[in-house]
Amino acid sequence: MKRRIDWLAALALAVAALVVAAVYAVWALNRIGEAPLGSGRPVAASPEVIARGAYLARIGDCASCHTQPGGADYAGGRAIQTPFGAVYSSNLTPDDATGLGHWTPDEFWRALHNGRSRDGRLLYPAFPYTEYTHVTREDADAIFSYLRSLAPVRQEAAAHQLGFPYSTQAALAVWRALYFRPGRCAVVQQASPELTRGAYLVQGLGHCASCHTPRNALGGLRSDAPLGGGLVEGNAWWAPSLTSTAQAGVSRWAVDDIAALLTRGVSASAGVSGPMAEVVFSSLQYLTADDARAMAAWLRQLPQVEEAAAHGKPPPAGVLERGHEIYHDQCAQCHGDEGEGKPGAFPALAGNRAVRMAEPLNLVQIVLHGGYLPATAGNPQPYGMPPFRQSLSDDDVADVLSFIREAWGNGAPPVDIVSVHRARERSGS
Repeated sequence: MKRRIDWLAALALAVAALVVAAVYAVWALNRIGEAPLGSGRPVAASPEVIARGAYLARIGDCASCHTQPGGADYAGGRAIQTPFGAVYSSNLTPDDATGLGHWTPDEFWRALHNGRSRDGRLLYPAFPYTEYTHVTREDADAIFSYLRSLAPVRQEAAAHQLGFPYSTQAALAVWRALYFRPGRCAVVQQASPELTRGAYLVQGLGHCASCHTPRNALGGLRSDAPLGGGLVEGNAWWAPSLTSTAQAGVSRWAVDDIAALLTRGVSASAGVSGPMAEVVFSSLQYLTADDARAMAAWLRQLPQVEEAAAHGKPPPAGVLERGHEIYHDQCAQCHGDEGEGKPGAFPALAGNRAVRMAEPLNLVQIVLHGGYLPATAGNPQPYGMPPFRQSLSDDDVADVLSFIREAWGNGAPPVDIVSVHRARERSGS
């Protein structure tokens, strides 16, 4: 009996030691690369610095997440949907009680760089500090100066709606140990100052990876597929791969054409819709010409996967006939009898790589909710496509998209009714 007790005691001691070691390892991994708070240095809030901070906040698209519909700019409260529940954005106005009123520049820098709040709490990566960690201290200080110049708005932050264990700091610490390392401007020097600037904007403030990089089951960005495309949680749209010639890769485009897409929302080759239209409208259209070209140049030189357009078995003849009828009645007036479109107004569907992608989710969403280019300074009165969610059934949507994806040499796989139904459910329509 004594020997058994000794053995159990030794086992318990070993387990306790392993737990302590695991906790220490998680703690240590969460501290690697973290920047110290510093000495509380003041930040010069000159008009020039504030104006620069306003521009950088625009490029970071901060207002989109930190402004709830109908609410005051930057006062927070918007629900960011994740696979684990809703995370509510914080108040960035300089209100003393509920915003950044008592924050210091060092504490704001730590939030961007380390993903820690003023009191040291770990922040949820719905706030994309995984990308903002690359923002320079100078740029962070400018953004802070701009936010401090805003009118304070008293608005308490809503409690996150996350289930257990995702609501715990312990779970968040484990996630960070697995997927996050603070990196002071880890953007490497490129072949030219323009490419270096483009890399900094795309990988840092632009936080393009947060949508365009696929995530694993725990919500971590997959390091094996950077910018390789993924589902935009909460929006039920597909952010296409920027490294695939069959999706949204732009290696064959002219730099000016890419810059036009980023700032105008439309170019000679494509147009944006869905969440990307919102990004162009609220953020990218305000890029300076030099910054737009820098981002375009860097995106253009990304290594590309020569991925063939999706092909599949043609749908049954009855589906094609029914789809053709719906297309003739609802679509041909704008997109043409042969899917040729109208230059400068309505996109061609024949040979359109967005039509031929393996993932048809965006097509389903456009038919259900409409396709709207953003109104921008370069394209102030864009053409749009009305929603058909009320007039077309799930069967109708599946049939017409199956016809479009098969017709005119597109040869893409059909769309099934289950995909349409799921898209309706995800978007609540």
